[in-house]
Amino acid sequence: MNIPPISLAALTWAGAASGTTAQSWRIGTVLSARPLGVNPQGLLILRIGALTVEADVPNAQLPTQFQVRVLTLGAQPQLEVLSQPADRTFQRVLRERLPQQNGYAPLLATLGALAQRPVLRQLPPELRTALALLEQSLRTPAEITRGEGLREAISRSGMFFESKLLGPQGDTPALTGDDWKGALLRLAGLLDRRSAAPPPPSRSETEPPLLQRGLQAQPRLPVPTMLAEEGAEGGVGLLLDQLHGDVKAALARVEVAQLDASASQLSAWIIEIPLQGDGGRDVLQIQLEYVNDAAEGGHGWTLGFALDLPALGPVQGELQLREPRLSVRLWAEQADTAQRLERQFIPMRQRLAACGVLLDQLSCQVGLPQAPGRHSAVLLQATA
Repeated sequence: MNIPPISLAALTWAGAASGTTAQSWRIGTVLSARPLGVNPQGLLILRIGALTVEADVPNAQLPTQFQVRVLTLGAQPQLEVLSQPADRTFQRVLRERLPQQNGYAPLLATLGALAQRPVLRQLPPELRTALALLEQSLRTPAEITRGEGLREAISRSGMFFESKLLGPQGDTPALTGDDWKGALLRLAGLLDRRSAAPPPPSRSETEPPLLQRGLQAQPRLPVPTMLAEEGAEGGVGLLLDQLHGDVKAALARVEVAQLDASASQLSAWIIEIPLQGDGGRDVLQIQLEYVNDAAEGGHGWTLGFALDLPALGPVQGELQLREPRLSVRLWAEQADTAQRLERQFIPMRQRLAACGVLLDQLSCQVGLPQAPGRHSAVLLQATA
């Protein structure tokens, strides 16, 4: 089995990785690798940088020389096998952004709290305008439940901001107020002028890009402590520091997703869409992948989604479209949510039949699916 152009490897640190050798293993670092042979147990011996490891690669073939990029550190660092030499600028930017990124939920919680508190009136007018533009870039459930509305939400998710700027109709002021990344950049610029960039959120491990993690439903977060406490409205400086960190982390999140999609050899994207939900803000994750099945001579699209709503709990879904055939699989963490979804199956079948779609499968399971390895996973064990 050939290793796909981009694959993940989970590395177990051993004694050989705990000394000076491990200093070269930093987020975003690209290391040279080559196979050395096979040990008596049938494990492939690899040389990665200055470290020798044993790899369990069933029925796989690796080139005589290749490169890997360090995606995460920790007990089991993840490595990305590169199909071609890595661009130095790409390495540097990815290395900077990965530790800075965080999900949208903290920012959305801060925005929701700000909108309901008198402290908003104490902010400078230009900041209030930038916050209003960011709020304006949030989509509504009514918009994303229509085909055209979902298409527009994906287009304005920040993933395609620069490409739209380069287009013939590129209008920077309009895009800044209409695109999620554009609105984040405007607000981040104003906050940068106020103070130096805050340190990235502290975590024990740096999370890999979205494509490597797969879909993950993200719940709402509670109001930040400083905004929930009595009399916190007077701490405008602390509030702006909190907002600054949330905006920078969300902006890094968009840029890591853009970098990951541009470097991927697959026609696949994971896009996050912030939503103005019922009584709060939510995050919809959408995974799009173009599938070309050479064996069967067919092609089509796979659309996955993940969403965590207060009334339903975490829900995930996968739609496989091979025109005119469609397969739909849903998962719900809560049993009552699965029952509510199943009650919608009859009208859903009727609507699909009216559109000329042949439904091969429609199911809903209790419990969330295990996040699939987006790329082949290889367990490497370092030897002394």
